[in-house]
Amino acid sequence: MSLLGLLQPAHAVRREGRGAPVSGPTQPPNAVGGGTACPRNRGAVRKPDIPVPYLYFDMGAAVLCASFMSFGVKRRWFALGAALQLAISTYAAYVGGYVHYGDWLKVRMYSRTVAIIGGFLVLASGAGELYRRKPRSRSLQSTGQVFLGIYLICVAYSLQHSKEDRLAYLNHLPGGELMIQLFFVLYGILALAFLSGYYVTLAAQILAVLLPPVMLLIDGNVAYWHNTRRVEFWNQMKLLGESVGIFGAAVILATDG
Repeated sequence: MSLLGLLQPAHAVRREGRGAPVSGPTQPPNAVGGGTACPRNRGAVRKPDIPVPYLYFDMGAAVLCASFMSFGVKRRWFALGAALQLAISTYAAYVGGYVHYGDWLKVRMYSRTVAIIGGFLVLASGAGELYRRKPRSRSLQSTGQVFLGIYLICVAYSLQHSKEDRLAYLNHLPGGELMIQLFFVLYGILALAFLSGYYVTLAAQILAVLLPPVMLLIDGNVAYWHNTRRVEFWNQMKLLGESVGIFGAAVILATDG
């Protein structure tokens, strides 16, 4: 099944209690720029990121695109539709004003969404198809690669400027500060490769090897993000699922002839 189905239900979740973002004037002024993802307010009701009337259209489009891509029916067209659907839903959630996240969490969320859109564009280009009946679209693939490069730049930026991301690497990877700087340089080099279009296959192979341990040790540490950084459980699962999707895009680029 396509990973798109894993990503979309996150908008529809409602929660009460610890860690739920608050909309409207009840939110503390330091909730956006503070060290935690969202304030503690046990009396707040979690609203969906997207207004409810539009949420059902968004979920329907997601299920439709995921189903057709899973069965290989007009995969290129529905991958392009999935990229468009994800872009629209993310924009609607951003401008809706229902919830507020910390700046560091926004970088994590929106950079991965950009990468997933890039992965759908790579899939829509025809990359990874065993038997191509049509030539691949170089423009779509190049655009998808640029989106993946933007994601890697954001990851490198977070390693230098986000206390939350730095602590995640420091606490769960050996090597301390030296390891952080090594990852920073590596992400930067990979980003340049995707943005420039040179050595993309090699960069994708390196990224495909790099992502699994990062997903397991960093993104997969739900206790750190949920309990310590107050990232909602569904949101962390969404971020983890998006990391799997980015890994899939890297594998496609790494193995495509």
